[in-house]
Amino acid sequence: MADTSKSVSIRITGKVQGVFYRASTQEQAQRLHLTGFVRNEKDGSVYVEVSGPAEAVDSLVAWCRQGPPRARVEEVVVTPLEATPTYAGFQVRR
Repeated sequence: MADTSKSVSIRITGKVQGVFYRASTQEQAQRLHLTGFVRNEKDGSVYVEVSGPAEAVDSLVAWCRQGPPRARVEEVVVTPLEATPTYAGFQVRR
């Protein structure tokens, strides 16, 4: 059975800015061979869009629930994306 592709957005709230959350997310996504981006939001949350094999996307979502060591994740909201965006690699956006 072939692994299907999946694209989701993820919004992470809690103490997730200033704790290397974006860089750590990029590292995890690259290790899982996923594409997309991560950025800080004005409200203090972190926003991620990610695409790739469903199992790898699910692994990144699971990692986001913990985050890097100094993060204090309160909530992770995952929303399926209608269309599969095309990204070149996985980037940290400002």
